[in-house]
Amino acid sequence: MGMTMTQKILAAHAGLDKVEAGQLIEANLDLVLGNDITSPVAIKEMEKMKVDGVFDKDKIALVPDHFVPNKDIKSAEHCKCVREFAYRNKITNYFEVGEMGIEHALLPEKGLTVAGDVIIGADSHTCTYGALGAFSTGVGSTDMAAGMATGKAWFKVPSAIKFNLTGKPSEWVSGKDVILHIIGMIGVDGALYKSMEFVGEGVANLTMDDRFTIANMAIEAGGKNGIFPVDELAAAYMKEHSDKPYTVYEADADAVYEEEYTIDLSTLRPTIAFPHLPENTKTIDEIKEDIVIDQVVIGSCTNGRIDDMRIAAKVLQGRHIAKGIRCIVIPATQAVYLQAMEEGLLKIFVEAGAVVSTPTCGPCLGGYMGILAQGERCVSTTNRNFVGRMGHVESEIYLASPAVAAASAVAGKISCPCRLD
Repeated sequence: MGMTMTQKILAAHAGLDKVEAGQLIEANLDLVLGNDITSPVAIKEMEKMKVDGVFDKDKIALVPDHFVPNKDIKSAEHCKCVREFAYRNKITNYFEVGEMGIEHALLPEKGLTVAGDVIIGADSHTCTYGALGAFSTGVGSTDMAAGMATGKAWFKVPSAIKFNLTGKPSEWVSGKDVILHIIGMIGVDGALYKSMEFVGEGVANLTMDDRFTIANMAIEAGGKNGIFPVDELAAAYMKEHSDKPYTVYEADADAVYEEEYTIDLSTLRPTIAFPHLPENTKTIDEIKEDIVIDQVVIGSCTNGRIDDMRIAAKVLQGRHIAKGIRCIVIPATQAVYLQAMEEGLLKIFVEAGAVVSTPTCGPCLGGYMGILAQGERCVSTTNRNFVGRMGHVESEIYLASPAVAAASAVAGKISCPCRLD
């Protein structure tokens, strides 16, 4: 039996010729990631180990992004802990305010993640980097501590599900709609501890930002990781952003998959996840009643990249956000912010009645910058809509693409660009 892409990457990093699903291995790590919430816990665990520094100062990335710029004293103390650890250990890839961005958008942009890497991060959406053909997965802070100390991590080799993508998405259908469709189809535990491997001729019709979005939300289906093959577009992205060498792995023809699905991208419609699970999906055509909203958030590690900003601006240009609606736009990194400014997108947002934030995860996890009150509804381009995720336990979150989010801000209810005058 052959190996999947993920299994080949893990075998190489474990120094083995072959691995099988369910096998326990110890793999060498190319990058260990932490943020301002998870890193302080890992730092304290490292102190208990009494180790002498980190395994490699160049292979650790510390990105304060959740409550940054600091929202209160506690968040300031967390960031101080991370900052002092970074300075003490001469961490190369520590990103201070003014340099930082939302971690899972920032690291590929900075060229720190490339094909064939094994990457762990103390954040569940570390699976984002599979868009570049890397094995990346979220871990707990204790595993992060062990990774920073030793450069190694234990894994159970995951089995895999193959998603064969065909066709080309229609206008206003993006990677967010693709992954919401998949999660709605298989459920939030449909890929539990499995590798979600996306293949097929339809992949060529997805932008890199689409792929980052899809891989980012693999965890919302329970996946251990999501991964794409390395094609010309992925290679061009890495050439533009990184000088790191990379390795391309391809699944064997006889690789074993637990399940296989074929998805014709041309048949998909703008898709929205209703409260309180990402699997609770409906297409825009299936929504018959008016879902009146209070707030829209466009941003996050899922949908804060430049393509997302452009799509939102395309919808908002020449229009105004509905009276009484709050619309918060959050470019994912400083580079995205600057590019959006240079392209005139920020002007469009402000003229439409939106506010534009510095890069932060803030509202996604109910941290700050957009907390919901009791009974309020939000259309958000983030990745989770659990009870109380963005504020009050009796608030509601509707997950959607930037196009749907922007159109909903204009309409004052869940809508899509095709329904705007």
